[in-house]
Amino acid sequence: MSQIEAGSSAISEERLRRLAAHCACTDEELIEALVAMATERTRGWWDEYRGILPQVNLDVAEAEHHATFLHEIVITYVPGLLQTPDYARAVFHYMRPDLPESELAPRVEHRMQRRAVVGEESHTPYETIVHEFALHIRVADRQTSRLQLRRILDQIEQGHTVVRVIPTDQDGFGGADASMMYLGGPLPQLDTGLLDAPTGTVFIDAQAELNRLRTLFRKVKTASLDPTASRDLIHRLAKEL
Repeated sequence: MSQIEAGSSAISEERLRRLAAHCACTDEELIEALVAMATERTRGWWDEYRGILPQVNLDVAEAEHHATFLHEIVITYVPGLLQTPDYARAVFHYMRPDLPESELAPRVEHRMQRRAVVGEESHTPYETIVHEFALHIRVADRQTSRLQLRRILDQIEQGHTVVRVIPTDQDGFGGADASMMYLGGPLPQLDTGLLDAPTGTVFIDAQAELNRLRTLFRKVKTASLDPTASRDLIHRLAKEL
């Protein structure tokens, strides 16, 4: 059981159904969703980075890949799923200036491959709320910032990405530490939350905490501009660079 809970050992359909019966679970829809998750797991592109990047990087990519929708709040940086290679490289280098190129390059490549979940061939709904503050910060130079903003605008044009901006002059916004990602599961009970903590990324699955994250997203959303006004703001910022 400890190996299954740690994710180091798979669980068979038969054992899963026995465990559900032992725990008096009668929610057939939930059981079938769990069976599908247990039996349909396949190796993904993220496995190429096993032993190269921390395990949590692989876990995040896999969780995004299987999500039915993605909601995200980012305050200080452009969301990772929308970053350009130069922007991502600048952020990684600033946070970890000690990293040699042999370790920096895989981090950038991994982040770029994660973008496939919101790419042209993917139809996973993605809604992100980003603070205008993050769009002004030049993590590298003017050209990098200009190309980054254009990248966001291009992503919006694809149709399944919604970007909302919290303007810097918004009254009543106290969510400076509200950054998080919320990943939809096949059922609401199987949703997952991701929070960045001082000790690393934390995965949230407790229903009380998931409810709190859902409420947080709705609350922060009320402080943001609508998608059209947000796109116009980003376009204006890009022209000013």
